[in-house]
Amino acid sequence: MKSQKERFRSIWLLLLGFGLWAGVVFILCLTADRHLPDNIARRLTEQEMREVAERNSPLIDYVYLSPNANFPRKAPVCKVTVHHMADELTLEELGDVFARRDRRASANYAIDTKGRVALYVEEDNRAWTSSNRENDDQAVTIEVANDRIGGDWHVSDEAYAKLVELCTDICRRNGIESLEFTGDASGSLTIHKMFADTECPGPYLESRMEELAAEVTRQLKKTEN
Repeated sequence: MKSQKERFRSIWLLLLGFGLWAGVVFILCLTADRHLPDNIARRLTEQEMREVAERNSPLIDYVYLSPNANFPRKAPVCKVTVHHMADELTLEELGDVFARRDRRASANYAIDTKGRVALYVEEDNRAWTSSNRENDDQAVTIEVANDRIGGDWHVSDEAYAKLVELCTDICRRNGIESLEFTGDASGSLTIHKMFADTECPGPYLESRMEELAAEVTRQLKKTEN
């Protein structure tokens, strides 16, 4: 049997160890936050909005930058990865979700059912979207809202049309001359289910990936001519 003095010493050492551990975690959190850009998780001024738009797509209607990203990404952009929200969230609602540090998820862009575009992670940075570090280091990721929940996870015509436009813009600015959907991770157009056990982006969008790649490529060739 331990003496009262020994029990007291054990409790004191346990508390001391816990305090040291908590202090290390706190310092790591402070250090991590210090390395985040100062425009993260807050409303931007009009000047900041213009600067962000100049660095990213001019199609954006809303910006709320997420802390859940790597700054900067470690590879040049050479892919686009399509996801669905599995919900009909507004851009603002999704921004609130991605702003939560405990969520540990984000996307570069999102499109709502009306065809409006949000930016959550600038293209120079890697969003945490596809359950695959290598893919997300190379890809600009896009979440698309659903106008029907369940079933084939349909998206609106406005959202799909904006997806074509946004993908074309991303490819043009990043020097991707054509978008190719090969059905696996080797293509320049990928989808979430290639990297995780998920239905994302849902049967409807998945069925249109070859069409999306072909239309974006046609738009890129049309611009060249």
